[in-house]
Formats: sequence, structure tokens, C-alpha cells
Amino acid sequence: MSLPRPLTRLAVLLTAVGSALAATVVLAGTASAHVTVSSADAAPGGYGKMTFRVPNESDTASTVALRIQIPEEAAMGSLRAQPVPGWTVTTTTADLAEPLEVHGQEISSYVSVVEFRADAGGGIAPGQFQEFSLSGGTFPDADQLAFPTVQSYSDGSESAWIEPTVAGQEEPEKPAPVLSLSSAEAAPADGAGSGAAHDGAHDDGAHEGGHTDDPGALALFVAILAFLTALAGVVLGVRANRRTVSS
Repeated sequence: MSLPRPLTRLAVLLTAVGSALAATVVLAGTASAHVTVSSADAAPGGYGKMTFRVPNESDTASTVALRIQIPEEAAMGSLRAQPVPGWTVTTTTADLAEPLEVHGQEISSYVSVVEFRADAGGGIAPGQFQEFSLSGGTFPDADQLAFPTVQSYSDGSESAWIEPTVAGQEEPEKPAPVLSLSSAEAAPADGAGSGAAHDGAHDDGAHEGGHTDDPGALALFVAILAFLTALAGVVLGVRANRRTVSS
């Protein structure tokens, strides 16, 4: 049994509403799933705190390890990790091709890898996220620094966030976290202790000011706009159906 033409049009409009909303909600979830890095005080020539935000993408497995690479172009004379309950942190050092000069002293090696690993039975569960912080300096004289990062799961799979983001091109599927240094004010360059001292002072700022351009927020706005547009179409369709019936 087929529906009358007015009801058929209404059904099509309602289907369009559901499809548009579902598609944009999926977009919002995907856009916000990247590993990102931000800072409230990191600037060229200064010390600061970097916060890596790590969402769990899997529906069935937990994130059990995060391996952050510090490229040589982002090398710092001092780098420390903030402890995270339930996680063990280890660091790896590498030799520098050209030594760094820090407070009149030459440094020939630097922390090249920082790894956080969850204790047995722990980790970031599906639907959750965790933040991992590093404090150090001095930061190189650059506008941006990329930190290739590998996220490991309890089922043995990995997400390698290592692809470079190129200006003017579409964002890659697995972009490496990029830290912007251009908008922050340099912290006093008074050694490693300065970086540690700023951990507490800028903790809230790293969570609030560092993620104002979260792509998930933009995707959610698009989802709401699409829903309202489709809903307006349904209302207009219902009114048109009423005029058709009454005539």
C-alpha cells in the first residue's frame, strides 16, 4: 500500500533530516579524535609547558601507550615529563649533530623520545581521553614544531600520528601534533627549574586557552546548522501538505 503523495514528500524530508544529522555527528566525532598539542606559555627562546590531548578512538580497546618523538629541529636542553597516575614514563636520548648552547654550556645530547605506558589493566578506555604534559626549553626559534606521536592500543593495534601538515593542502588522515609558538609570550629563561615552576601556574591555561580552535567544535556547529536547515524544510513541507489537502 503506497502512501498519499503529501505523506510521501514528508517521509522523504524526515529521512533527509536523519541522514544529515547522522552524517554531521560522525564528522564531529572524527574531527575531534586527533592527538593534539597546545601550550599557554611556550615561545621561541623561552621555557614552557606542552600538553598532549589523547582521545581514545577505538570502541573495543584501551590506549595503553603514547610515544612522543622530539625531532632534532625541536631539541631542547631541558625536558621533563609530568607524572600521570597509573602511567610509567620513560625517556630516550639522542646525540645532536650540532651541540646546543644553554646558559653558556654546550649540550651534545637531548631527550628525543618520551613514552608514557599504562600500568597493567589501565589505560584510556573507549569514550575517554587523557592529557600528558611536558615542560622544558629553551624552545627553538620557530613558529611551529611538529611532534610525531604513536598511540598504542590494548589489542596490539597502533595509530601513528606522524604525517606532516602542509599549508594550503588538506589535512592528512593521521597528522602529527603541531605546536604553535608564535602567539605565546616567552617564559623567563632561567633554566630547567623555570619550566617546572610554570607547570602549576599554567595548568588551567593549557586546558582552556590551548584548544580554542578544536575542530570538533566546528564540526558540531556544522551538525546543528544542517539539522536546523533540514528541520526548516520539514516545516515548510508540512505547511505545503496542509494547503494541498485543504484545497
